Amino acid sequence: MYQKTVLRNGIRVVTEKIPFAHSVSTGIWVNAGSRDEDPLERGITHFIEHMLFKGTKRRSALDIAKEFDSVGGFANAFTSKEHVCFHAKVLAAHLSLLTDLLSDLFLQSVFDPTEIEREQSVIVQEIRMVEDTPDEFIHVLFQEDFWKQNPLGLPIYGTVETVEKMGRMEMLDFITNRFNPGRILVSAAGNLDHQNFVDLIAPSMETLNHSIQLPERLAPDYHFFSKVVKKDLEQVHLVIGMRGTSQTDETRFASHLLNVILGSSMSSRLFQEIREKRGLAYSVYSFCHSHEDSGMLGIYAGISPENIEQVLQLINEQLSTLAQKPISEAELNSAKEYIKGNMYINAENNDYRMNRLAKNEFLFGRHIPFEEVEKKINMVSPEDIQEWFCGIYSPDKMAAMLYGPVEMESEAPENILRQG
Repeated sequence: MYQKTVLRNGIRVVTEKIPFAHSVSTGIWVNAGSRDEDPLERGITHFIEHMLFKGTKRRSALDIAKEFDSVGGFANAFTSKEHVCFHAKVLAAHLSLLTDLLSDLFLQSVFDPTEIEREQSVIVQEIRMVEDTPDEFIHVLFQEDFWKQNPLGLPIYGTVETVEKMGRMEMLDFITNRFNPGRILVSAAGNLDHQNFVDLIAPSMETLNHSIQLPERLAPDYHFFSKVVKKDLEQVHLVIGMRGTSQTDETRFASHLLNVILGSSMSSRLFQEIREKRGLAYSVYSFCHSHEDSGMLGIYAGISPENIEQVLQLINEQLSTLAQKPISEAELNSAKEYIKGNMYINAENNDYRMNRLAKNEFLFGRHIPFEEVEKKINMVSPEDIQEWFCGIYSPDKMAAMLYGPVEMESEAPENILRQG
């Protein structure tokens, strides 16, 4: 059962009671992420996420870890382009401890300068780790060019230069300026009573009174390019991207179904054609990156240098076929069952439900039942998918990047994708 309460300062509390569950998952969310940072603040949201576990006025970092361990619970956090979330999970009997710990982390962290300096080194190593992982790093490089001149295209963790210059006052100022109660939400799913949960969380969360008017997010422009980044690696990493859908666009159901058919499942066209039939790649897939106001449909493949042209031609053939010929009812029905199956299997997890509650509240301002989503999925026809795809697909409106030991020039990927 879903319930919602708005606290006196505007913070929203949304819960979903799951009587048969033994646990409760809770998250404190802020509708602010890396796309809301100024140039000198790059990576500060992610840095703050790290620091909130480094000690409060009442607890040391070790105390925090021991208290969660003592009840068999766990806590974590993540930062995205648009959100930061601090979340934890415990048995229902320990809900009071969970709310006390989470609110203490969120409101009373001390941001000790010694801990900040130590964590700077940790985050720099995290940045270096991504740079040393080419199948991840190409996505960072690609987004920087695809959403050029917009913070949405920049990496969540910032740069070594910005991270090394961040201090305590910068973090506290950012929290004051960005962690506005109107952008804060507490979500919980599991075996809990809504009013009891509100009574536990409200006294601490209602002490927040930041009321600064936040700047509006600027929707990014799409940049279509062809680029080769030469690097001494064993493999060539390929990313192709085109305009996608936002998280609120009604065509998102068609886009996600097409993604399953194109490359996000083992029976998908790209996986079967490139890996299974020809053995040209171990890793090949398509993906959807959806944000509040924009999105990307993309393709990734890790391939040998001698197979670049063939793989690009095969991708081009699959994209052209999708634009020219509606998919079959059988293939569409299979994709629908794949998405619905994933949704309902994930629904057995409290963490998934807690995440879903928060995102639906931020995006739509309401709870969206699973049955409503299933109905929307079932309504999509082959013609809907083809119409949506033809609206975004054009050989001259795609971006392509090759990263690795590549001999061809930057225009070559674009030229191959325009064939056919």
